[in-house]
Amino acid sequence: AASAPKTLPSSGPKSLREMPHPLATSSSEEMGPALTPSPDLLLPRSIADKDLSLPNGTPVDTSSPASSSSLLNRLQLDDDLDVETRDLFVTVDDPKKHVCTMETYITYRVTTKTTRAEFDLPEYSVRRRYQDFDWLRNKLEESQPTHLIPPLPEKFVVKGVVDRFSEEFVETRRKALDKFLKRITDHPVLSFNEHFNVFLTAKDLNAYKKQGMALLSKMGESVKYVTGGYKLRSRPLEFAAIGDYLDTFSLKLGTIDRIAQRIIKEQLEYLVELREYGPVYSTWGGLEVELSEPLEGVSACIGNCCTALEELSEDMTEDFLPVLREYILYAESMKNVLKKRDQVQAEYEAKLEAVALKKEDRPKVPTDVEKCQDRVECFNADLKADMERWQNNKRQDFRQLLMGMADKNIQYYEKVCIT
Repeated sequence: AASAPKTLPSSGPKSLREMPHPLATSSSEEMGPALTPSPDLLLPRSIADKDLSLPNGTPVDTSSPASSSSLLNRLQLDDDLDVETRDLFVTVDDPKKHVCTMETYITYRVTTKTTRAEFDLPEYSVRRRYQDFDWLRNKLEESQPTHLIPPLPEKFVVKGVVDRFSEEFVETRRKALDKFLKRITDHPVLSFNEHFNVFLTAKDLNAYKKQGMALLSKMGESVKYVTGGYKLRSRPLEFAAIGDYLDTFSLKLGTIDRIAQRIIKEQLEYLVELREYGPVYSTWGGLEVELSEPLEGVSACIGNCCTALEELSEDMTEDFLPVLREYILYAESMKNVLKKRDQVQAEYEAKLEAVALKKEDRPKVPTDVEKCQDRVECFNADLKADMERWQNNKRQDFRQLLMGMADKNIQYYEKVCIT
């Protein structure tokens, strides 16, 4: 039979440099060709010194980075940044189990090392639980609605694991949370978010959580009210292509995920049978002296097969499945950003049509319509940049994942054949 899970000890192609942000310059002449939401909707624009905000009331930060390191991070993708140019490092480790009167939970140590001027100290070490990571992601979605926020691991990500406090489950989650923070750390905008700074440095995060609860609720209601009455005329072709790609990608990856889980389930069932099968030959060899040597050899061979299969199943469970699940959730996150972009464009189209229906001649397009167009272009630029970044990360992650799994399977069959 399978061994009982261990438990934790209780402690009690186009870079950002080539893609100028529409809100990053002081005049429309410096911006070059505009990113228009649809071919038939064009407006004169003058976006200098405007108080820009998204439909949910969130202000758009158009200020320059606070430091030279900030500027460097905004202009370069992950692959362009080597170790020497990075100025923020975050790791998640040391999970500990806490047993309280009302609940039992796991905390993780979050260690930060940085040379950024935005931080008061060069190094921080705080402990966070899963719901703290969830708070951070919600705040990032609220304050950076035009950007793709990396997904968190699902609350119970490993199917079939009953004990969520087992060492295997906690380690799988720790790796996912570590990757979540590293994705944010490597992002040229999200890594400078004030909520991320608070998450990394605050000793008592609950005080910050209580401050934002009422505002978050109101903001959510505001977004529903503002965007609920508009219907998008047509999504631009480039964003329609992104939506189609995400749908296909999610479908294919979901199929691979289901098949992989079924394979692992069958491997574990087969492993149980092998563990019962091998000792039978060893017992038989004790009764048949003349056949004891070949029977012991068969028993030892089956034992080696058990070990090799167990290692292969662990590799698939701990390394292969979590990456599939992360990218399935990543695709859903990108779809949500795409929907938000559509909502802002729909609002812009509705405002433009309302202006066109008015009979009086207007020498100038209303400022609120211009601002709305600026918000659409801001969304377009940020979404394109994050899609580029996501595709780049995806190629690297899946190349490493698939080559790693190929090597693991080769090693498995080599061990089985040698035995």
